[in-house]
Amino acid sequence: MNQKSQSIAFEKAPFLIGAASVAGSKEAEGPLGKLFDMTNQDDLFGAKTWEEAESNMQREACILALGKAHKKPEDVRFLFGGDLLRQGIATSMGIEALHIPMFGLYGACSTSGEALALAAMSAAAGYGDCMLAVTSSHFGSAEKEFRFPLGYASQRPLSAHWTVTGSGAFLVGTEKSHVRISGVTVGKIVDYGLKDSQNMGACMAPAAMDTIAQNFKDFGRTAADYDRIVTGDLGYVGQDILFDLLEQKGYDIQTKHVDCGMTIFDQKSQDTHAGGSGCGCAAVTLSSYILPKIRKGEWKRVLFVPTGALMSTVSFNEGASVPGIAHGIVLEHVN
Repeated sequence: MNQKSQSIAFEKAPFLIGAASVAGSKEAEGPLGKLFDMTNQDDLFGAKTWEEAESNMQREACILALGKAHKKPEDVRFLFGGDLLRQGIATSMGIEALHIPMFGLYGACSTSGEALALAAMSAAAGYGDCMLAVTSSHFGSAEKEFRFPLGYASQRPLSAHWTVTGSGAFLVGTEKSHVRISGVTVGKIVDYGLKDSQNMGACMAPAAMDTIAQNFKDFGRTAADYDRIVTGDLGYVGQDILFDLLEQKGYDIQTKHVDCGMTIFDQKSQDTHAGGSGCGCAAVTLSSYILPKIRKGEWKRVLFVPTGALMSTVSFNEGASVPGIAHGIVLEHVN
């Protein structure tokens, strides 16, 4: 890769050595419900507030991931984590007790990709043998932060997404496993001028298109070189737009595409409209559903592309558009 490329192909590829998922009650009732490491039926996870519940989810996900990899917090060099809340309070208060040096991130729903990319880059560069990437979202805290308190009972348009209550944690390091991160494609901010925060699939699809097309260009690949191309939160609306935008560039990924927001819920029975979203959507789907298939060798190479809508309550209320970003993580099976 040249210095102007958006992608990095690791000479010494780091490995995913552990992963864990924690999810809420609605997620437990969905198609992936039996695959999560931990679920809770009241969505408060022993807390009194939605925000504290999200912190508890993050802490539990980290502890579970560490335990599954037979690691301790002191074995981790750096932690990369983030969430959707202001100042990243779910992360900072959730991982505080672990006493791991941390970088707080914000990539909206693409945060799992951003965290994995930075963890992989740090491990591949030799800055440590073990890194921890974690992110989360919570339906209750996200609705209060970006839309309306749940008690308001506002009407949701059909293009709206349902924020996933969940947290995913991943250990990335030099210890060999059956899944390696062979490369990353760092996303750019892409803004088509859309202002409808209730149609995030449309806002994020251009960024997903840009990152996927750039990954193909940088690595000299096409859709045929991947067993699956997995986006994070486009949903049913965003998927159609993604297919159209990539077709204009000469790419057809329809037979290879999976969207986490369309996978985590049953659209017909769970009334989630356009599908799932939130930092936790891609993270828990990767941990519970995608990684096991790569570990077993069912999928040999996967392009994981979580997507984010970069808005805040301030930008939305001031009438600004909703730009998107997507980061690409190349995951490969290792015998």
